[in-house]
Amino acid sequence: MAVNGSRAAVGFVVAGVLAAFFGLVLVFVGPVIIDDQIVKNTVIDPQNNVSYTMWKDVPVPFFMSVYFFNILNPKEILKGEKPMVEQRGPYVYRKQIQKDNITFHDNDTVSYREYRKYFFEPSMSVGNESDVVMIPNMLVLGAAVMMEKLPYAVRLMISSTFKAFNEGPFLNKTVGELMWGYDSKLVDFLNKYLPGMLPSSGKFGLFAEFNNSNTGLFTIFTGKDDIRNVHKVDSWNGLTELTYWRTPQCNMINGTAGQMWPPFMTKETTLPFYSPDACRSLELVYQRSGELKGIPLYRYVAPKTMFANGTDYAPNEGFCPCRQSGLLNVSSCRHNSPCFISHPHFFNADPVLLDYVQGLHPTEDEHGLFIDIHPLTGVPLNVSIRLQLNLYMKKVSGITETGKISEVVMPMIWFEESGYIDGPILTTFHTNLVVLPAIMEYMQYGFIALGLATIVIATLVYRRVKATDKEPVNGSHEHERKEKYIVNNSEN
Repeated sequence: MAVNGSRAAVGFVVAGVLAAFFGLVLVFVGPVIIDDQIVKNTVIDPQNNVSYTMWKDVPVPFFMSVYFFNILNPKEILKGEKPMVEQRGPYVYRKQIQKDNITFHDNDTVSYREYRKYFFEPSMSVGNESDVVMIPNMLVLGAAVMMEKLPYAVRLMISSTFKAFNEGPFLNKTVGELMWGYDSKLVDFLNKYLPGMLPSSGKFGLFAEFNNSNTGLFTIFTGKDDIRNVHKVDSWNGLTELTYWRTPQCNMINGTAGQMWPPFMTKETTLPFYSPDACRSLELVYQRSGELKGIPLYRYVAPKTMFANGTDYAPNEGFCPCRQSGLLNVSSCRHNSPCFISHPHFFNADPVLLDYVQGLHPTEDEHGLFIDIHPLTGVPLNVSIRLQLNLYMKKVSGITETGKISEVVMPMIWFEESGYIDGPILTTFHTNLVVLPAIMEYMQYGFIALGLATIVIATLVYRRVKATDKEPVNGSHEHERKEKYIVNNSEN
């Protein structure tokens, strides 16, 4: 029995050692296995059903919320007084995204066009597309600035043309017309006699060229050769650099297409991406860590230097001619119209801009843009991109429609494109990237703990068996001594 007990104890010690060894192996091998699976599922490959479908069809619900700056004092503005505006909205549109014309190439890249459609969501909006809003007339006030240096006689003729087509300095149109276009005899005239002057040949609207359109031909890396390059842009519309700006650095096409990023991010990692709508590459920086329904995330935000002018931030000199910091001059890619992009309500901009317009109240929570991203996979979990469209307007002699307008960068609209992972996609994401790794982590430390406990208990049992095995031997010697004592006494 003692021999069997010793063998059993030794067997448990061996089993404990094996369990602890297996746990230690999992400590080192487990993360490698997880990383390998992430790499396999992050590569853009039709064989990766879940990740490829997420990239191709973007099943996450996306919405565009639009806010208008309704002008309250148009007559006073023409007299040179400070503009007064009130924010109207949001007018919310569901954004449908789908990639098409997908072509894989031998150099581990893939080309595609991403098509987008917008559908009005009345239940999520404050008002209807039939609401009437007053904003500056870009065709008049924008054209006036563009033609400021033409001969005075030409400017008088342009002003007469505006009057002939009943075009005034401000538009009083419905939200639907301002968004998707309205009929204008002036637009028809310009398209007929000056083709190419306007961005579209049909109706004129702020988002007319966005709906039922694509963002251009993107060619990005699949990550098959190097996972660090996955989703990064190789070219856009056949270009590897832009021609809009004044320096090679500003003309660079950096980062991804803005939907996913390479995996294995750190807090030092930045989020560069190319935006065709902004006509340039942008870059977000790490702000803080957090969680979304149990999934760890990094929040990335826009640095204050994103729209800084060349004086405050030298690398941005190539985006000039500049005005105050906080404004991006996009005239070079918007048919030379005096348009500027900024954060909503001039958030993170030069405070002097707020002195020129009454009714703006910037806050980070409402007007700062951010992307919450899962650092291990590079997949965005929650996105909110907020930008504002502004028109530079002023008095131009000879064009009487400009009256005595003071020089001002006038906010027209701001919009937020937002989306977040939810429903079955979130459940799958949580299971594969949170639950399973957690189970593996618990298993590896569980095996180590079980192994060590087994070794300790088996060792104690083994020592006890050995101690028990010695007791009968000592007892038999004592018995022999007693027998000898009895024999000796009897002989005496």
